[in-house]
Amino acid sequence: MTIDCALALLDSTALAVATSGTGVWDRDVAAGRIYYSPEWQTMLGYAVGEVSNHIEDAYNRVHPDDLAYVQTTIAAHFDNRTSAYEVQHRVRCKNGSYKWVLSRGKVVARDDAGKALRMTGVTTDISETVALSEKLRESAALLTALTDEVPGMVYQYRQDADGRARFTYASAGIRHIFGITPNEARRDASLAEARVHPDDIDTYRGSLAISAATLERWHLEFRVLLPGLGERWCEVDATPRRLADASTVWHGFISDISAHKQLEQRLHDAAATDFLTGLPNRRHVMARMELELARIQRDPTALTAVMMFDLDLFKSINDRYGHAMGDEVLKHFSSMLELELRKVDSVGRIGGEEFAIILSGADMEDAARFAERVRARLAGAPLAFGATSITITVSIGIAAMLATDDSINNSLSRADAALYEAKQDGRDRVKIAA
Repeated sequence: MTIDCALALLDSTALAVATSGTGVWDRDVAAGRIYYSPEWQTMLGYAVGEVSNHIEDAYNRVHPDDLAYVQTTIAAHFDNRTSAYEVQHRVRCKNGSYKWVLSRGKVVARDDAGKALRMTGVTTDISETVALSEKLRESAALLTALTDEVPGMVYQYRQDADGRARFTYASAGIRHIFGITPNEARRDASLAEARVHPDDIDTYRGSLAISAATLERWHLEFRVLLPGLGERWCEVDATPRRLADASTVWHGFISDISAHKQLEQRLHDAAATDFLTGLPNRRHVMARMELELARIQRDPTALTAVMMFDLDLFKSINDRYGHAMGDEVLKHFSSMLELELRKVDSVGRIGGEEFAIILSGADMEDAARFAERVRARLAGAPLAFGATSITITVSIGIAAMLATDDSINNSLSRADAALYEAKQDGRDRVKIAA
């Protein structure tokens, strides 16, 4: 991955994080380099371009007491033992001081053996939150005055031995998190739980029960549904303590992480999308095929067609009109494909002028009709180029995905062989694998 490519990715998310105290990073694992957004650099007091991209320098900036924890957490995610990387730690600023930050990241590219190739994420300055937590421990008398200024919800939650529960304290941030007032929370704790998303409520209750039983830190990401505001993502981090009367008390913090989730999704989408056409890329299509093969193998009566498309004489178009026009041809064809797709179908650019489509639930006749519609639509919509127009044709190979296939390569090879036959027979035609 080039520096220009990395910086382009970082710049694409800059507007989303410009005022949030958050910086974006993109790590090329194989090359041992990491690229930082301008916000990340200025967060630590550096001018843009002053920060080294070597991973060794990144680790040198981590506080010595936190380094082993950071590296162990990254290694666990690289080894696929965790779904994401997340760690709070201290990092050295340009002036030699340290800031507390929260770093979140995820591997977005692996090689065929599962080895991590690329990891992207965000780092948020949480120095003020950490400092505030220290002050709260030092002086409970300042609790209300301080916590009501925190963007999020600071709280104390008590669960009696008989199961009855209540908020013994909730900061003003509970209005933003659960849409209720601190007084309402103290009177009836179930009002907050009622706002948890129905799809997350069982996980929410279960993880709280585990924390109560084991006295382990309660950490969970969950969604809430607020009247008139819709869905938000929240994160709870709380420490339980058993009291002499067998009740359990949690002291914790709930924050709104919706912006982080949106950024995470954008980074994920960027890693799975072909930059030129906007279609899913090869990695995404292959993953979708794996799911489809698993479905076929569970139900041998199920149907799926695999289709390979290759634009005819594409090199000649590039040679005659230039690569910029070649790019326009690829985008034009991509739009033709999308017009024919159903919601259950999957499409992707798998390289150069080659595209693949997975037609879920389709037999060979269905797939052939689909292919002919695409071919006819493309032939009837030449691409305008100045005073002339460029007629584009496509060759198409079709194969059935079978429950007996050992891997997705079987159906891909059959479709590719049919595509080759279409090319050999004169192009601009559809062939079905024997």
